[in-house]
Amino acid sequence: MNTSQPEPGVYDAVVVGAGIAGLYQLYRLREAGFRVLCLEAAPEVGGTWYWNCYPGARVDSQSYIYQYWFSRELIDEWDWSERFPAQPETERYLNFVADKLALREDIRFNSRVNGANWDADSAQWQISTEQGERLEARFLISCTGMLSAPKLPPFPGAEQFRGTVAHTARYPREGLDLAGKRVGVVGCGATGIQVIQTIASEVAELKVFQRTPSYGVPMKNESFDDAIRDHWRARAGELAERVQHTTAGFDFDFDNGSWYDHDEDERRAVMESAWDSGSLAAWVGSFPEVFTDAEVNQVMSDFARERIRARIDDPELAEKLLPTTYGFGTYRVPLESGYYDVFNRDNVELVDVREAAIESFTATGLQTADHNYELDVVILATGFDAGTGALTQMNIHGRDGLSLSEEWGRDIRSTYGLQVHGFPNLFTVAGPLAPATAFCNMTTCLQQQVDWITDCILHLREHGYRCIEPSRETQDQWVAHHDEHSNQTLLVKTRSWYTGDNIDGKPRRLLSYLGVGDYREICDQVAASGYAGFVLTR
Repeated sequence: MNTSQPEPGVYDAVVVGAGIAGLYQLYRLREAGFRVLCLEAAPEVGGTWYWNCYPGARVDSQSYIYQYWFSRELIDEWDWSERFPAQPETERYLNFVADKLALREDIRFNSRVNGANWDADSAQWQISTEQGERLEARFLISCTGMLSAPKLPPFPGAEQFRGTVAHTARYPREGLDLAGKRVGVVGCGATGIQVIQTIASEVAELKVFQRTPSYGVPMKNESFDDAIRDHWRARAGELAERVQHTTAGFDFDFDNGSWYDHDEDERRAVMESAWDSGSLAAWVGSFPEVFTDAEVNQVMSDFARERIRARIDDPELAEKLLPTTYGFGTYRVPLESGYYDVFNRDNVELVDVREAAIESFTATGLQTADHNYELDVVILATGFDAGTGALTQMNIHGRDGLSLSEEWGRDIRSTYGLQVHGFPNLFTVAGPLAPATAFCNMTTCLQQQVDWITDCILHLREHGYRCIEPSRETQDQWVAHHDEHSNQTLLVKTRSWYTGDNIDGKPRRLLSYLGVGDYREICDQVAASGYAGFVLTR
Protein backbone atom coordinates (compact mmCIF):
# COMPACT_ATOMS: atom_id res chain seq x y z
CA MET A 1 0.00 0.00 0.00
CA ASN A 2 1.20 3.50 -0.76
CA THR A 3 1.90 5.49 2.38
CA SER A 4 3.74 8.40 0.74
CA GLN A 5 2.55 10.63 -2.09
CA PRO A 6 2.31 8.24 -5.08
CA GLU A 7 3.65 8.99 -8.50
CA PRO A 8 1.14 10.07 -11.14
CA GLY A 9 -0.48 7.03 -12.71
CA VAL A 10 0.24 4.80 -9.72
CA TYR A 11 -2.73 3.60 -7.68
CA ASP A 12 -3.59 1.16 -4.98
CA ALA A 13 -6.38 -0.16 -7.18
CA VAL A 14 -7.77 0.28 -10.66
CA VAL A 15 -11.44 -0.57 -11.13
CA VAL A 16 -12.62 -1.29 -14.67
CA GLY A 17 -16.21 -0.30 -15.33
CA ALA A 18 -18.51 2.37 -13.89
CA GLY A 19 -21.77 0.45 -13.76
CA ILE A 20 -23.57 -0.88 -10.69
CA ALA A 21 -20.57 -2.87 -9.44
CA GLY A 22 -17.85 -0.40 -10.44
CA LEU A 23 -19.46 2.60 -8.76
CA TYR A 24 -19.90 0.68 -5.53
CA GLN A 25 -16.37 -0.76 -5.67
CA LEU A 26 -14.92 2.71 -6.21
CA TYR A 27 -16.92 4.02 -3.28
CA ARG A 28 -15.92 1.20 -0.90
CA LEU A 29 -12.19 1.41 -1.64
CA ARG A 30 -12.12 5.19 -1.58
CA GLU A 31 -13.94 5.27 1.75
CA ALA A 32 -11.32 2.84 3.09
CA GLY A 33 -8.56 5.31 2.23
CA PHE A 34 -7.13 3.71 -0.90
CA ARG A 35 -5.99 5.66 -3.93
CA VAL A 36 -8.26 4.25 -6.61
CA LEU A 37 -9.07 5.06 -10.21
CA CYS A 38 -12.06 3.79 -12.17
CA LEU A 39 -11.68 3.36 -15.94
CA GLU A 40 -14.83 3.49 -18.03
CA ALA A 41 -15.02 2.94 -21.80
CA ALA A 42 -18.20 5.00 -22.09
CA PRO A 43 -18.35 8.79 -21.77
CA GLU A 44 -20.67 8.48 -18.77
CA VAL A 45 -21.54 6.21 -15.85
CA GLY A 46 -24.13 3.46 -16.07
CA GLY A 47 -22.46 0.38 -17.52
CA THR A 48 -25.19 -1.83 -18.96
CA TRP A 49 -27.69 0.95 -18.40
CA TYR A 50 -25.63 3.35 -20.50
CA TRP A 51 -24.99 1.02 -23.44
CA ASN A 52 -28.34 -0.79 -23.60
CA CYS A 53 -30.49 2.14 -24.68
CA TYR A 54 -32.47 0.26 -27.30
CA PRO A 55 -36.25 0.78 -27.60
CA GLY A 56 -38.09 -0.85 -24.71
CA ALA A 57 -35.06 -1.55 -22.51
CA ARG A 58 -36.36 -2.12 -19.00
CA VAL A 59 -35.34 -3.72 -15.71
CA ASP A 60 -37.05 -7.04 -14.95
CA SER A 61 -36.23 -6.98 -11.24
CA GLN A 62 -38.51 -4.87 -9.07
CA SER A 63 -37.09 -1.41 -8.48
CA TYR A 64 -37.34 -1.69 -4.70
CA ILE A 65 -34.75 -4.47 -4.74
CA TYR A 66 -32.78 -3.32 -7.79
CA GLN A 67 -30.89 -0.71 -5.81
CA TYR A 68 -27.99 -0.11 -3.46
CA TRP A 69 -28.49 -1.05 0.18
CA PHE A 70 -25.38 0.49 1.78
CA SER A 71 -26.79 4.02 2.13
CA ARG A 72 -30.10 4.83 3.79
CA GLU A 73 -29.77 8.31 2.31
CA LEU A 74 -29.76 6.93 -1.24
CA ILE A 75 -32.83 4.82 -0.49
CA ASP A 76 -34.72 7.74 1.00
CA GLU A 77 -33.81 10.33 -1.62
CA TRP A 78 -34.41 8.39 -4.83
CA ASP A 79 -38.02 8.09 -6.00
CA TRP A 80 -38.62 5.12 -8.28
CA SER A 81 -41.51 5.83 -10.64
CA GLU A 82 -42.41 2.23 -11.50
CA ARG A 83 -42.22 -1.34 -10.34
CA PHE A 84 -40.01 -2.16 -13.36
CA PRO A 85 -38.23 1.03 -14.47
CA ALA A 86 -37.24 1.73 -18.06
CA GLN A 87 -33.60 2.19 -19.05
CA PRO A 88 -33.53 6.01 -18.85
CA GLU A 89 -34.68 5.96 -15.23
CA THR A 90 -32.14 3.36 -14.17
CA GLU A 91 -29.40 5.33 -15.90
CA ARG A 92 -30.55 8.48 -14.08
CA TYR A 93 -30.43 6.57 -10.79
CA LEU A 94 -26.79 5.59 -11.33
CA ASN A 95 -25.95 9.17 -12.26
CA PHE A 96 -27.68 10.31 -9.08
CA VAL A 97 -25.52 7.91 -7.05
CA ALA A 98 -22.33 9.05 -8.79
CA ASP A 99 -23.17 12.69 -8.12
CA LYS A 100 -24.37 12.14 -4.55
CA LEU A 101 -21.14 10.35 -3.64
CA ALA A 102 -18.89 12.62 -5.77
CA LEU A 103 -17.51 9.60 -7.62
CA ARG A 104 -16.86 11.24 -10.99
CA GLU A 105 -13.65 12.87 -9.80
CA ASP A 106 -12.08 9.40 -9.63
CA ILE A 107 -13.49 8.06 -12.91
CA ARG A 108 -11.65 8.38 -16.20
CA PHE A 109 -14.20 8.17 -19.00
CA ASN A 110 -13.60 7.13 -22.61
CA SER A 111 -10.85 4.80 -21.38
CA ARG A 112 -10.94 1.21 -22.61
CA VAL A 113 -8.38 -1.24 -21.20
CA ASN A 114 -6.43 -3.08 -23.89
CA GLY A 115 -3.73 -4.67 -21.75
CA ALA A 116 -2.94 -5.66 -18.18
CA ASN A 117 0.29 -7.43 -17.18
CA TRP A 118 1.34 -8.65 -13.76
CA ASP A 119 4.86 -7.56 -12.79
CA ALA A 120 6.11 -10.00 -10.19
CA ASP A 121 9.12 -7.90 -9.16
CA SER A 122 7.07 -4.87 -8.17
CA ALA A 123 3.92 -6.88 -7.37
CA GLN A 124 1.95 -4.44 -9.50
CA TRP A 125 -0.43 -4.60 -12.43
CA GLN A 126 0.80 -2.68 -15.48
CA ILE A 127 -2.33 -1.45 -17.25
CA SER A 128 -2.71 0.19 -20.65
CA THR A 129 -5.69 1.67 -22.46
CA GLU A 130 -6.58 2.18 -26.10
CA GLN A 131 -6.15 5.90 -25.47
CA GLY A 132 -2.45 5.43 -24.68
CA GLU A 133 -2.65 5.67 -20.89
CA ARG A 134 -0.17 3.75 -18.74
CA LEU A 135 -1.12 2.95 -15.16
CA GLU A 136 0.19 0.87 -12.27
CA ALA A 137 -1.90 -0.61 -9.50
CA ARG A 138 -1.50 -3.16 -6.76
CA PHE A 139 -5.02 -4.46 -7.39
CA LEU A 140 -6.95 -4.79 -10.65
CA ILE A 141 -10.69 -5.21 -10.19
CA SER A 142 -12.86 -6.00 -13.19
CA CYS A 143 -16.42 -4.70 -12.89
CA THR A 144 -17.17 -5.01 -16.58
CA GLY A 145 -20.42 -6.92 -16.23
CA MET A 146 -21.43 -10.39 -17.28
CA LEU A 147 -23.28 -9.24 -20.42
CA SER A 148 -21.13 -6.51 -21.91
CA ALA A 149 -19.25 -8.11 -24.83
CA PRO A 150 -21.76 -8.13 -27.72
CA LYS A 151 -21.92 -11.17 -29.97
CA LEU A 152 -21.88 -10.27 -33.63
CA PRO A 153 -24.02 -12.37 -35.98
CA PRO A 154 -22.34 -15.28 -37.77
CA PHE A 155 -23.65 -14.25 -41.19
CA PRO A 156 -21.53 -11.94 -43.38
CA GLY A 157 -22.06 -8.93 -45.61
CA ALA A 158 -23.13 -6.12 -43.26
CA GLU A 159 -20.84 -3.72 -45.12
CA GLN A 160 -22.87 -4.08 -48.32
CA PHE A 161 -26.23 -3.39 -46.68
CA ARG A 162 -27.44 0.08 -47.71
CA GLY A 163 -29.69 0.45 -44.68
CA THR A 164 -28.90 0.85 -40.98
CA VAL A 165 -27.56 -1.91 -38.72
CA ALA A 166 -27.60 -1.55 -34.92
CA HIS A 167 -26.73 -4.04 -32.18
CA THR A 168 -28.95 -3.57 -29.14
CA ALA A 169 -25.89 -3.36 -26.87
CA ARG A 170 -24.50 -0.47 -28.93
CA TYR A 171 -27.73 1.18 -29.98
CA PRO A 172 -27.38 4.85 -31.03
CA ARG A 173 -27.85 7.11 -28.03
CA GLU A 174 -29.88 9.52 -30.15
CA GLY A 175 -32.15 6.65 -31.22
CA LEU A 176 -33.27 5.68 -34.71
CA ASP A 177 -36.28 6.98 -36.60
CA LEU A 178 -38.19 3.77 -37.28
CA ALA A 179 -41.54 5.28 -38.19
CA GLY A 180 -42.77 3.88 -41.47
CA LYS A 181 -39.62 1.78 -41.95
CA ARG A 182 -39.19 -1.88 -42.84
CA VAL A 183 -37.40 -3.27 -39.82
CA GLY A 184 -35.91 -6.67 -39.10
CA VAL A 185 -35.07 -7.82 -35.57
CA VAL A 186 -32.69 -10.77 -35.28
CA GLY A 187 -33.05 -12.58 -31.96
CA CYS A 188 -35.96 -13.29 -29.62
CA GLY A 189 -34.35 -13.48 -26.21
CA ALA A 190 -35.09 -11.02 -23.41
CA THR A 191 -33.64 -8.07 -25.35
CA GLY A 192 -35.27 -8.93 -28.66
CA ILE A 193 -38.63 -9.30 -26.97
CA GLN A 194 -38.38 -5.82 -25.46
CA VAL A 195 -37.49 -4.29 -28.81
CA ILE A 196 -40.14 -6.16 -30.80
CA GLN A 197 -43.03 -5.38 -28.48
CA THR A 198 -42.02 -1.71 -28.38
CA ILE A 199 -41.55 -0.91 -32.07
CA ALA A 200 -44.24 -3.09 -33.70
CA SER A 201 -46.86 -0.34 -33.70
CA GLU A 202 -44.41 2.24 -35.05
CA VAL A 203 -42.86 0.55 -38.06
CA ALA A 204 -44.41 -0.14 -41.45
CA GLU A 205 -43.24 -3.75 -41.52
CA LEU A 206 -41.56 -5.84 -38.86
CA LYS A 207 -39.77 -9.10 -39.65
CA VAL A 208 -38.90 -11.10 -36.55
CA PHE A 209 -36.07 -13.54 -37.22
CA GLN A 210 -36.44 -16.25 -34.59
CA ARG A 211 -34.19 -19.22 -34.00
CA THR A 212 -35.09 -20.14 -30.41
CA PRO A 213 -38.45 -19.04 -28.98
CA SER A 214 -38.69 -17.95 -25.34
CA TYR A 215 -41.04 -18.69 -22.47
CA GLY A 216 -42.07 -15.07 -21.92
CA VAL A 217 -43.93 -14.28 -18.71
CA PRO A 218 -46.33 -11.30 -18.72
CA MET A 219 -44.88 -8.37 -16.79
CA LYS A 220 -47.21 -6.57 -14.41
CA ASN A 221 -45.83 -3.09 -14.12
CA GLU A 222 -47.35 -0.31 -12.06
CA SER A 223 -46.67 3.33 -11.41
CA PHE A 224 -45.47 4.28 -7.93
CA ASP A 225 -46.88 7.10 -5.82
CA ASP A 226 -45.52 8.33 -2.51
CA ALA A 227 -47.55 5.81 -0.53
CA ILE A 228 -46.11 2.86 -2.46
CA ARG A 229 -42.59 4.26 -2.23
CA ASP A 230 -42.96 4.78 1.51
CA HIS A 231 -44.21 1.20 1.87
CA TRP A 232 -41.09 -0.23 0.25
CA ARG A 233 -38.75 2.18 2.02
CA ALA A 234 -40.16 1.04 5.35
CA ARG A 235 -39.26 -2.53 4.38
CA ALA A 236 -35.78 -1.71 3.07
CA GLY A 237 -33.93 -3.28 5.98
CA GLU A 238 -35.98 -6.45 5.78
CA LEU A 239 -35.55 -6.67 2.00
CA ALA A 240 -31.80 -6.06 2.15
CA GLU A 241 -31.48 -9.07 4.45
CA ARG A 242 -33.98 -11.24 2.62
CA VAL A 243 -32.40 -11.01 -0.85
CA GLN A 244 -29.04 -12.23 0.47
CA HIS A 245 -30.42 -15.63 1.38
CA THR A 246 -32.79 -16.62 -1.44
CA THR A 247 -32.00 -18.78 -4.43
CA ALA A 248 -31.69 -15.98 -6.98
CA GLY A 249 -31.30 -12.83 -4.91
CA PHE A 250 -34.92 -11.69 -5.11
CA ASP A 251 -37.37 -11.05 -2.29
CA PHE A 252 -39.24 -14.21 -3.29
CA ASP A 253 -38.03 -17.80 -3.27
CA PHE A 254 -39.28 -21.38 -3.44
CA ASP A 255 -41.44 -20.80 -0.40
CA ASN A 256 -44.12 -23.34 -1.38
CA GLY A 257 -42.06 -26.34 -0.34
CA SER A 258 -41.61 -29.38 -2.53
CA TRP A 259 -43.72 -30.18 -5.56
CA TYR A 260 -44.39 -33.54 -3.96
CA ASP A 261 -45.92 -31.97 -0.86
CA HIS A 262 -48.96 -30.87 -2.90
CA ASP A 263 -51.79 -32.45 -4.85
CA GLU A 264 -52.49 -31.56 -8.48
CA ASP A 265 -54.92 -28.73 -7.72
CA GLU A 266 -52.51 -27.14 -5.24
CA ARG A 267 -49.64 -27.33 -7.70
CA ARG A 268 -51.75 -25.69 -10.37
CA ALA A 269 -52.72 -22.92 -7.95
CA VAL A 270 -49.06 -22.23 -7.13
CA MET A 271 -48.11 -22.09 -10.82
CA GLU A 272 -51.04 -19.78 -11.57
CA SER A 273 -50.18 -17.48 -8.68
CA ALA A 274 -46.50 -17.27 -9.61
CA TRP A 275 -47.31 -16.65 -13.29
CA ASP A 276 -49.93 -14.02 -12.46
CA SER A 277 -47.55 -12.16 -10.13
CA GLY A 278 -46.15 -10.52 -13.24
CA SER A 279 -42.59 -10.99 -12.04
CA LEU A 280 -39.75 -13.48 -12.21
CA ALA A 281 -41.43 -15.35 -9.37
CA ALA A 282 -42.88 -17.43 -12.20
CA TRP A 283 -39.31 -18.62 -12.76
CA VAL A 284 -37.73 -18.81 -9.31
CA GLY A 285 -40.74 -18.69 -7.03
CA SER A 286 -42.82 -21.82 -7.62
CA PHE A 287 -41.14 -25.18 -6.91
CA PRO A 288 -37.42 -26.01 -6.81
CA GLU A 289 -37.99 -29.26 -8.70
CA VAL A 290 -38.62 -27.21 -11.85
CA PHE A 291 -34.81 -27.06 -12.12
CA THR A 292 -33.96 -30.62 -11.12
CA ASP A 293 -36.83 -32.98 -11.99
CA ALA A 294 -37.59 -33.56 -15.68
CA GLU A 295 -41.17 -34.68 -15.01
CA VAL A 296 -41.96 -31.60 -12.92
CA ASN A 297 -40.29 -29.38 -15.48
CA GLN A 298 -42.43 -30.94 -18.21
CA VAL A 299 -45.60 -30.02 -16.34
CA MET A 300 -44.43 -26.45 -15.83
CA SER A 301 -43.35 -26.20 -19.47
CA ASP A 302 -46.75 -27.44 -20.65
CA PHE A 303 -48.41 -24.90 -18.36
CA ALA A 304 -46.29 -22.05 -19.76
CA ARG A 305 -46.99 -23.11 -23.35
CA GLU A 306 -50.69 -23.22 -22.56
CA ARG A 307 -50.63 -19.65 -21.27
CA ILE A 308 -48.62 -18.40 -24.27
CA ARG A 309 -50.71 -20.27 -26.84
CA ALA A 310 -53.88 -18.53 -25.62
CA ARG A 311 -52.40 -15.14 -26.60
CA ILE A 312 -51.90 -15.90 -30.31
CA ASP A 313 -54.79 -15.96 -32.79
CA ASP A 314 -53.19 -18.14 -35.50
CA PRO A 315 -52.76 -21.71 -34.17
CA GLU A 316 -50.02 -22.56 -36.67
CA LEU A 317 -48.08 -19.42 -35.78
CA ALA A 318 -48.58 -20.10 -32.09
CA GLU A 319 -46.82 -23.43 -32.38
CA LYS A 320 -43.79 -21.73 -33.92
CA LEU A 321 -43.64 -19.28 -31.00
CA LEU A 322 -43.71 -22.04 -28.39
CA PRO A 323 -40.41 -23.47 -27.09
CA THR A 324 -40.26 -27.24 -27.51
CA THR A 325 -36.53 -28.03 -27.51
CA TYR A 326 -35.88 -27.09 -23.88
CA GLY A 327 -37.73 -26.90 -20.61
CA PHE A 328 -39.12 -23.86 -18.84
CA GLY A 329 -36.52 -22.08 -16.73
CA THR A 330 -33.49 -23.79 -18.21
CA TYR A 331 -32.99 -20.85 -20.57
CA ARG A 332 -33.24 -17.17 -19.59
CA VAL A 333 -36.91 -16.39 -18.81
CA PRO A 334 -37.87 -12.89 -19.95
CA LEU A 335 -40.75 -10.72 -18.83
CA GLU A 336 -42.86 -9.38 -21.69
CA SER A 337 -45.45 -6.64 -22.14
CA GLY A 338 -47.59 -7.45 -25.15
CA TYR A 339 -44.95 -9.42 -27.01
CA TYR A 340 -47.16 -12.31 -28.10
CA ASP A 341 -49.99 -9.95 -29.05
CA VAL A 342 -47.63 -8.31 -31.55
CA PHE A 343 -47.91 -11.39 -33.76
CA ASN A 344 -51.63 -10.77 -34.17
CA ARG A 345 -50.79 -7.58 -36.10
CA ASP A 346 -50.91 -7.50 -39.89
CA ASN A 347 -47.54 -5.70 -40.19
CA VAL A 348 -45.58 -8.34 -38.23
CA GLU A 349 -44.14 -11.51 -39.75
CA LEU A 350 -42.28 -14.28 -37.96
CA VAL A 351 -39.33 -15.69 -39.89
CA ASP A 352 -38.33 -19.09 -38.50
CA VAL A 353 -34.60 -19.36 -39.15
CA ARG A 354 -34.57 -22.96 -37.99
CA GLU A 355 -36.46 -23.75 -41.17
CA ALA A 356 -34.40 -21.42 -43.37
CA ALA A 357 -31.28 -19.94 -41.79
CA ILE A 358 -30.04 -16.41 -42.42
CA GLU A 359 -27.19 -16.68 -44.92
CA SER A 360 -26.03 -13.09 -45.32
CA PHE A 361 -26.82 -9.45 -45.54
CA THR A 362 -27.58 -8.18 -49.02
CA ALA A 363 -27.58 -4.63 -50.31
CA THR A 364 -31.29 -4.44 -49.55
CA GLY A 365 -31.80 -6.62 -46.49
CA LEU A 366 -31.28 -10.17 -45.25
CA GLN A 367 -31.04 -13.32 -47.32
CA THR A 368 -32.24 -16.59 -45.82
CA ALA A 369 -31.96 -20.00 -47.41
CA ASP A 370 -35.22 -19.42 -49.28
CA HIS A 371 -35.98 -15.69 -49.43
CA ASN A 372 -34.54 -12.17 -49.58
CA TYR A 373 -36.17 -9.87 -47.04
CA GLU A 374 -36.01 -6.21 -48.04
CA LEU A 375 -35.36 -4.01 -45.00
CA ASP A 376 -34.43 -0.46 -44.13
CA VAL A 377 -33.14 -1.22 -40.63
CA VAL A 378 -31.72 -4.39 -39.06
CA ILE A 379 -31.60 -4.55 -35.25
CA LEU A 380 -29.35 -7.29 -33.90
CA ALA A 381 -30.46 -8.73 -30.58
CA THR A 382 -27.91 -11.50 -30.90
CA GLY A 383 -26.68 -11.55 -27.32
CA PHE A 384 -23.28 -11.60 -25.67
CA ASP A 385 -20.15 -13.56 -24.91
CA ALA A 386 -21.40 -13.91 -21.36
CA GLY A 387 -19.35 -14.04 -18.20
CA THR A 388 -15.92 -14.18 -19.83
CA GLY A 389 -16.07 -12.01 -22.96
CA ALA A 390 -15.30 -8.62 -21.44
CA LEU A 391 -12.41 -10.04 -19.40
CA THR A 392 -10.79 -11.94 -22.25
CA GLN A 393 -10.95 -8.85 -24.46
CA MET A 394 -8.78 -6.90 -22.00
CA ASN A 395 -5.62 -8.88 -22.90
CA ILE A 396 -4.80 -9.81 -19.29
CA HIS A 397 -1.53 -11.65 -18.54
CA GLY A 398 -0.76 -12.94 -15.08
CA ARG A 399 2.22 -14.63 -13.47
CA ASP A 400 4.90 -15.74 -15.96
CA GLY A 401 2.93 -14.19 -18.83
CA LEU A 402 -0.06 -16.50 -18.38
CA SER A 403 -2.84 -15.34 -20.74
CA LEU A 404 -6.35 -15.26 -19.28
CA SER A 405 -7.98 -15.49 -22.70
CA GLU A 406 -5.88 -18.55 -23.57
CA GLU A 407 -6.60 -20.17 -20.21
CA TRP A 408 -10.34 -19.69 -20.59
CA GLY A 409 -10.10 -20.69 -24.22
CA ARG A 410 -9.06 -24.13 -22.96
CA ASP A 411 -11.31 -24.36 -19.90
CA ILE A 412 -13.32 -21.79 -17.97
CA ARG A 413 -12.13 -21.96 -14.37
CA SER A 414 -12.15 -19.60 -11.42
CA THR A 415 -12.17 -19.61 -7.64
CA TYR A 416 -15.60 -18.57 -6.32
CA GLY A 417 -15.92 -16.44 -9.45
CA LEU A 418 -13.74 -13.90 -7.66
CA GLN A 419 -10.15 -14.76 -8.52
CA VAL A 420 -8.21 -17.00 -10.92
CA HIS A 421 -5.13 -19.05 -10.10
CA GLY A 422 -2.07 -17.54 -11.77
CA PHE A 423 -3.42 -13.98 -11.61
CA PRO A 424 -2.45 -12.43 -8.26
CA ASN A 425 -4.49 -9.45 -7.05
CA LEU A 426 -6.92 -9.70 -9.96
CA PHE A 427 -10.53 -9.69 -8.79
CA THR A 428 -13.45 -10.47 -11.10
CA VAL A 429 -16.84 -9.11 -10.09
CA ALA A 430 -19.46 -11.06 -12.08
CA GLY A 431 -16.74 -13.42 -13.28
CA PRO A 432 -17.64 -16.99 -14.24
CA LEU A 433 -18.74 -19.63 -11.73
CA ALA A 434 -20.54 -17.30 -9.33
CA PRO A 435 -24.27 -16.44 -9.12
CA ALA A 436 -23.56 -12.93 -10.41
CA THR A 437 -22.56 -14.39 -13.77
CA ALA A 438 -26.18 -14.92 -14.80
CA PHE A 439 -28.51 -16.33 -12.18
CA CYS A 440 -29.17 -13.51 -9.74
CA ASN A 441 -30.88 -10.20 -9.22
CA MET A 442 -27.74 -8.34 -10.18
CA THR A 443 -27.69 -5.67 -7.49
CA THR A 444 -27.83 -8.38 -4.82
CA CYS A 445 -24.88 -10.36 -6.13
CA LEU A 446 -22.72 -7.48 -7.31
CA GLN A 447 -22.86 -5.76 -3.93
CA GLN A 448 -22.05 -9.02 -2.14
CA GLN A 449 -18.97 -9.57 -4.31
CA VAL A 450 -17.76 -5.98 -3.97
CA ASP A 451 -18.07 -6.25 -0.18
CA TRP A 452 -16.11 -9.52 -0.16
CA ILE A 453 -13.34 -8.06 -2.34
CA THR A 454 -13.09 -4.90 -0.26
CA ASP A 455 -12.93 -6.84 3.00
CA CYS A 456 -10.25 -9.06 1.48
CA ILE A 457 -8.10 -6.08 0.48
CA LEU A 458 -8.57 -4.57 3.94
CA HIS A 459 -7.43 -7.86 5.45
CA LEU A 460 -4.26 -7.74 3.37
CA ARG A 461 -3.55 -4.19 4.48
CA GLU A 462 -4.18 -4.90 8.13
CA HIS A 463 -1.88 -7.93 8.13
CA GLY A 464 0.89 -6.54 5.95
CA TYR A 465 0.30 -8.68 2.86
CA ARG A 466 0.87 -7.40 -0.66
CA CYS A 467 -0.67 -10.18 -2.74
CA ILE A 468 -3.40 -12.78 -2.73
CA GLU A 469 -4.02 -15.61 -5.18
CA PRO A 470 -6.03 -18.83 -4.94
CA SER A 471 -4.03 -22.03 -4.89
CA ARG A 472 -4.51 -24.42 -7.79
CA GLU A 473 -5.93 -27.00 -5.38
CA THR A 474 -8.54 -24.56 -4.07
CA GLN A 475 -9.54 -23.60 -7.59
CA ASP A 476 -9.82 -27.24 -8.64
CA GLN A 477 -12.01 -27.91 -5.60
CA TRP A 478 -14.33 -25.02 -6.41
CA VAL A 479 -14.67 -26.02 -10.06
CA ALA A 480 -15.42 -29.61 -9.04
CA HIS A 481 -18.01 -28.44 -6.52
CA HIS A 482 -19.54 -26.06 -9.05
CA ASP A 483 -19.82 -28.81 -11.67
CA GLU A 484 -21.26 -31.34 -9.23
CA HIS A 485 -23.82 -28.75 -8.10
CA SER A 486 -24.66 -27.72 -11.69
CA ASN A 487 -24.96 -31.24 -12.98
CA GLN A 488 -27.82 -31.88 -10.58
CA THR A 489 -29.90 -29.38 -12.56
CA LEU A 490 -31.57 -29.41 -15.95
CA LEU A 491 -29.81 -26.24 -17.05
CA VAL A 492 -26.74 -28.15 -18.20
CA LYS A 493 -28.90 -30.14 -20.62
CA THR A 494 -29.98 -26.99 -22.49
CA ARG A 495 -27.78 -25.34 -25.09
CA SER A 496 -27.80 -21.64 -24.26
CA TRP A 497 -25.60 -18.70 -23.39
CA TYR A 498 -25.80 -19.96 -19.81
CA THR A 499 -23.44 -22.74 -20.89
CA GLY A 500 -21.49 -20.74 -23.47
CA ASP A 501 -23.08 -22.61 -26.38
CA ASN A 502 -23.87 -19.37 -28.22
CA ILE A 503 -20.16 -18.73 -28.85
CA ASP A 504 -18.33 -21.00 -31.29
CA GLY A 505 -15.39 -22.74 -29.65
CA LYS A 506 -16.17 -21.58 -26.12
CA PRO A 507 -15.58 -24.32 -23.55
CA ARG A 508 -18.87 -25.65 -22.28
CA ARG A 509 -19.64 -25.16 -18.59
CA LEU A 510 -22.59 -23.68 -16.74
CA LEU A 511 -21.28 -20.14 -16.25
CA SER A 512 -23.29 -19.33 -13.16
CA TYR A 513 -23.28 -20.91 -9.73
CA LEU A 514 -26.83 -21.61 -8.59
CA GLY A 515 -27.84 -20.51 -5.12
CA VAL A 516 -27.24 -16.98 -3.86
CA GLY A 517 -27.70 -17.78 -0.19
CA ASP A 518 -25.46 -20.84 -0.29
CA TYR A 519 -22.77 -18.95 -2.20
CA ARG A 520 -22.80 -16.08 0.30
CA GLU A 521 -22.35 -18.54 3.16
CA ILE A 522 -19.38 -20.17 1.42
CA CYS A 523 -17.74 -16.79 0.75
CA ASP A 524 -18.31 -15.68 4.35
CA GLN A 525 -16.68 -18.86 5.62
CA VAL A 526 -13.62 -18.27 3.43
CA ALA A 527 -13.21 -14.75 4.78
CA ALA A 528 -13.73 -15.88 8.38
CA SER A 529 -10.98 -18.48 7.94
CA GLY A 530 -8.46 -15.81 7.01
CA TYR A 531 -8.78 -16.80 3.33
CA ALA A 532 -7.85 -20.44 3.69
CA GLY A 533 -6.94 -21.91 0.34
CA PHE A 534 -5.45 -18.63 -0.88
CA VAL A 535 -1.76 -17.84 -0.99
CA LEU A 536 -1.05 -14.56 0.80
CA THR A 537 2.42 -13.05 0.39
CA ARG A 538 4.24 -10.07 1.86
